[in-house]
Amino acid sequence: MSSSDRSQAADVKGTYEVRTFGCQMNVHDSERMAGLLEGAGYVRAPQGVDAADVVVFNTCAVRENADNRLYGNLGQLAPKKAARPGMQIAVGGCLAQKDRDTIVEKAPWVDVVFGTHNVGKLPVLLERARLRDEAQVEIADSLEAFPSTLPTRRESAYAAWVSVSVGCNNTCTFCIVPQLRGKEKDRRPGDILAEIEALVDEGVSEITLLGQNVNAYGSDIGDREAFGKLLRACGRIDGLERVRFTSPHPRDFTDDVIAAMAETPNVMPQLHMPLQSGSSRVLKAMRRSYRQERFLGIIEKVRAAIPQAALSTDIIVGFPGETEEDFAETLHVVREARFAQAFTFQYSKRPGTPAAEMPDQIPKKVVQERYERLVALQEEISWEENKKQVGRTLELMVAEGEGRKDDATRRLSGRAPDNRLVHFTRPEEPVRPGDVVTVDITYAAPHHLLAEGPARTVRRTRAGDAWERRTAAPQEQQGGGVMLGLPGVGAPDPLPAATGGCGLG
Repeated sequence: MSSSDRSQAADVKGTYEVRTFGCQMNVHDSERMAGLLEGAGYVRAPQGVDAADVVVFNTCAVRENADNRLYGNLGQLAPKKAARPGMQIAVGGCLAQKDRDTIVEKAPWVDVVFGTHNVGKLPVLLERARLRDEAQVEIADSLEAFPSTLPTRRESAYAAWVSVSVGCNNTCTFCIVPQLRGKEKDRRPGDILAEIEALVDEGVSEITLLGQNVNAYGSDIGDREAFGKLLRACGRIDGLERVRFTSPHPRDFTDDVIAAMAETPNVMPQLHMPLQSGSSRVLKAMRRSYRQERFLGIIEKVRAAIPQAALSTDIIVGFPGETEEDFAETLHVVREARFAQAFTFQYSKRPGTPAAEMPDQIPKKVVQERYERLVALQEEISWEENKKQVGRTLELMVAEGEGRKDDATRRLSGRAPDNRLVHFTRPEEPVRPGDVVTVDITYAAPHHLLAEGPARTVRRTRAGDAWERRTAAPQEQQGGGVMLGLPGVGAPDPLPAATGGCGLG
């Protein structure tokens, strides 16, 4: 749509683009930002446009070089903004919460800076910046409204994030998230279930419960078994086929949650639980309130209750003071746990965290060498675990955009119940994202499976119908997603191999 066309459209202010960095929490927040902008009269910019009328950066303060990445992107936009009067740039998210006083100083062409607690103010701040012709910086120090009360544009018609809580009560020495997201605040169970039911009514068949430490849910409302009860309640929602959650903390992983996972049919046989280090000494220095024995004990109980469960984790290599013996303990846990997948990170200093000031920072060369050994071991284990899937018959939920070579290979892609990615031969009959196919696994690679024969069955679903309705809608109404008002909703992108909250949960 051209500028002249937009000026003639009564309700359209211009185009917008939201660029997201970081974890699932940020992805979900970006969906809220998109919903707010569309509620204020903006439409999503078509893919491939040079620059939208409003560009929003939803930032992360945890990833390495997060600030350099932001300022690099802002620098690229500066000449475009100078050439386009009226264009606006906003910066939100964790880095904005942390660097509230420096963003406009370093990038004076930014119009709005807002934090993690006042996402709902974005349209107001943009309008205020336009009217006053000066940058608006507004960072709330506490949550103004639970984010799920905000309008949200979800990216998927068949899968959605649902937040159960925001914030974190832990004090891990490598992580700045609690300072930026605040203390944990739980939603009422009835509100969560009402949101899920609304999603299912719209056609969603898979939800992922989301929290910084998702299984700590209940601490704010005084019920230690609240998360297990929530999983069981999800099992009673008609039409909800798949339930996942991320990321649990080993400290809060109780036997009632394992029982709920095993006994609730629509809770998927998948667990992503951050390890961070296999060394109890390093875990103590990280202020992780569990030790190696506790972590492996949880794994043992999960495997006993759910033998086909696929396990994944997060691991940090090279934490300050980590010795070769400590690293050997991490390798030991990886061998014992036999993760299907591990998200591995090389430790790097995060300003504002206690670990950044610790002595015995590990030389980069040592960290790199250990990291390569860990990746090689995990690749070997991932491949061995995937080979065990060959010959199995699996039910897949067809995914959108997960197989980059699907068009060239005449394949489609989907996720198994345990969240493994499977590429399968395209059936003769039409198959839509959100539909379900049953296939026989014929080949395994370290990061995916293949089903090279014909599908055994194809089941058309309400989720596939929802995807079809969305793609059939006029482009200006699609905006790349589906709009709901209250309660707010979100979506995986599109069915994620999930990592921990901020990758460091």
